Amino acid sequence: MPKTATKKKSIYGVHPGVLMTQKWIAELKQKTGRTLEEWLRFIKKEGPPTEQTRRDWLKSEHRLGTNTAWWLAERSVGKGEEAADSDAYLKAAENYVEEMFSGKKAHLRPLYDALLKLGLSIGQDVKACPCQTIVPLYRHHVFAQIKPTTQTRIDFGLALGDTKKTPKRLINTGGYEKKDRITHRFEISSLNDIDDEVKRWLRVAYDRDA
Repeated sequence: MPKTATKKKSIYGVHPGVLMTQKWIAELKQKTGRTLEEWLRFIKKEGPPTEQTRRDWLKSEHRLGTNTAWWLAERSVGKGEEAADSDAYLKAAENYVEEMFSGKKAHLRPLYDALLKLGLSIGQDVKACPCQTIVPLYRHHVFAQIKPTTQTRIDFGLALGDTKKTPKRLINTGGYEKKDRITHRFEISSLNDIDDEVKRWLRVAYDRDA
């Protein structure tokens, strides 16, 4: 008998935004009078030809909110499936990372891999959910993020709230004042930069999100 291909389990987790979108789709009929499929058929039959004009049309003619109009218009032209489908998101997540660390940033991939391994090892409840330009790490909320900021450096961001006493190399981003989750960052330019100090402060960020 031929072997059945086994599906490779992704090292990434499904972004919380996907679950939120799935909930939104489930409630769409109740809130707008049409299901997702009904909206898509209606838009293709009655709506204008482009994503932008469909977005404006949905807002002005059908009084839909900006986010709803934006996403329906996007879906109507065959985009954005990964925003609501777990498997599609995980496939897109792999591509996000490949593109993030391609070209002139390809040499940063070993640093990324090391930071990702470290982040996932800090607790069994941690998941990494790549976006197009960053890879946030979640426990209950984002507590860390990996961002290839330049061609020579990854910023390893941490959610440390209003923590004041930190080492000099742990840079305050001003995030707390701006109400951002990420408030501090380590600049990682080599594997040697991922030392005990980075590990200790990652643990602090993880524990704060208990």
